[in-house]
Amino acid sequence: MTERLAGAPDADPPPRRSDATRAGILAAARERFAADGYERATIRAIAKDARIDPSMVMRYYGNKERLFAAATSVDLRLPDFTRVPREEVGRVLVTHFLSMWEGDEVLIALLRVGITNEAGAERMRAVFGEQLLPVARETCPDPAEAPTRAALCAAQVLGLALTRYVLRFPPSAALTREEITDWLAPTLQRYLTAERP
Repeated sequence: MTERLAGAPDADPPPRRSDATRAGILAAARERFAADGYERATIRAIAKDARIDPSMVMRYYGNKERLFAAATSVDLRLPDFTRVPREEVGRVLVTHFLSMWEGDEVLIALLRVGITNEAGAERMRAVFGEQLLPVARETCPDPAEAPTRAALCAAQVLGLALTRYVLRFPPSAALTREEITDWLAPTLQRYLTAERP
């Protein structure tokens, strides 16, 4: 077996120190924003948590607002619902969100911050408008009803996330992913594809 030469074009470049610093700042910021909220979290506290000088946080992100935006940047990576059979939309959406919530601390931090201050709420509204609303437009019978239908879906998904991952209600936390899907998928399916009541 031959080893790749260090300078070979297909060799993975070593991680840069700045990448590790940025990752450390963002991890500390997510935890601090989730624990303290946007207003009470400080650059100094985030820098201390990241074990760096506050000037480094400012160097990379400029101010708290830009740091918050970077720390709570969310790509829901929603599937292409034009390729999902209409009768499976609810199930696909629930299983996708469960996969996202269970493996993404950014979403949990954003939810915590979103319920306690306006900056977090605005960030969540942006995610809703940019990423969830188009799904409703693609799947509902009348695109004019998409905002209402997407809001109803968001209420269900965010309510579940709040009780399962933030408040940790024992009955909600004890449900398996399959049980949640069986309970929640028909509701999202109805919200997205049923005729208006």
